[in-house]
Amino acid sequence: MKDKIYDLIIVGGGPAGITAGIYASRQKLKTLLITKVFGGQVLEKALKIENYPGFEEISGKELVERFKKQLAKYNLPIEIDQVKKIEKEDQIFLVETVSQKKFKSLTVIVATGAEPRILNAKGEKEFLGKGVSYCVTCDGPLFRGKKVAVIGGGNAGFEAAIFLAEIANKIYILEFSDKVRADKENQKLAKKTGKIEVILQAKVKEIKGEKFVSSLVYEDLATGKEKEIAVDGVFIEIGRIPATLFLGELADFNEKNEILVDPETMATKTPGLFAAGDCTVGKVKQIVTACAQGAKAALAAYDYLQKI
Repeated sequence: MKDKIYDLIIVGGGPAGITAGIYASRQKLKTLLITKVFGGQVLEKALKIENYPGFEEISGKELVERFKKQLAKYNLPIEIDQVKKIEKEDQIFLVETVSQKKFKSLTVIVATGAEPRILNAKGEKEFLGKGVSYCVTCDGPLFRGKKVAVIGGGNAGFEAAIFLAEIANKIYILEFSDKVRADKENQKLAKKTGKIEVILQAKVKEIKGEKFVSSLVYEDLATGKEKEIAVDGVFIEIGRIPATLFLGELADFNEKNEILVDPETMATKTPGLFAAGDCTVGKVKQIVTACAQGAKAALAAYDYLQKI
C-alpha cells in the first residue's frame, strides 16, 4: 500500500466528494476516497430535502444511500479516516491520516465541507430538524406564514431574514453585540420588507417547544433580564467553520479560511490540488452546487493528469 501511487485521492465524503468519485471512476482514474463520515452534513443535518432535482422530498439519509449505491458500482476504495496533513514532493502528494496511514497520489481533491457554528444554546440540538435549522434556503419554505428568528446580525443573518420575508409573516434578527454588522444595503433591504425586527444585545439562552419549536428565550444584555418571544423556527447564521487548516501553505484562503479556487477548474494555487464544495469560497452552499463543483474538480484532475 505504501508504494502504491493513486491517480487521485479525494478527501471528504459529502456530495462534492462523492460526485468527484463518480466522475473520476468513469474516467478510469485509480482513485481513493478518504472521509471521516460518509455523507457529510447531508447525513448529519439535512433531515428533509426539497430542493434537490429529481426529488420533490427526500431525507438526507435516503439521498446519501442513493449516492452510496451509485458510487458502489465503481468499486472505489473508501477509507473511513480523517486526513491530518498533505504535503507535496516533486509531483507526488503525500496524504497522512490521524490513524497514521500514509498514501501517495498524483492529484488531490479536497471536499471536506464546512460545519455551521453552533450556539450551544439549550434546546438547539434537541430541536434540530424540528424548527432549528442552519440552512435558510433548504428549510425556509417550511415556515410559510409563520414567525421565525434568525440568530446573527451579519450579512448572512440579514440575507437569511430578507429571504424569509418572502415566506414568513414575522422575522426577528437577534444580534449579540450592540450594533449589526451587516452592510448598509442589506439593512436597507431588511427595513423595506416591513417584516423584520432587529433585537440587539440579545444572548440566546434556550429554544423551547414540545414536538416542535414554539419559543425562544434570550437575555437582554442591556438590562440583564430574560425575555421570551414566540417563534415557530430558529435559523442560526453565525458563520461556518471550513475543515481546511490541514492544507497549510498548499492553498490560499480567504478571511473565513475557505479555499481560494479557480471557479472553472476548482484548482488551487498548487498544481494538481483541487477543492470543491462548502470548503471553497462561495456564497451559495447547497448540495447541488457541491455536486457540480465535485464534477468540475474531477474532470479538471483528469485533464491535469493527461498533461503530466
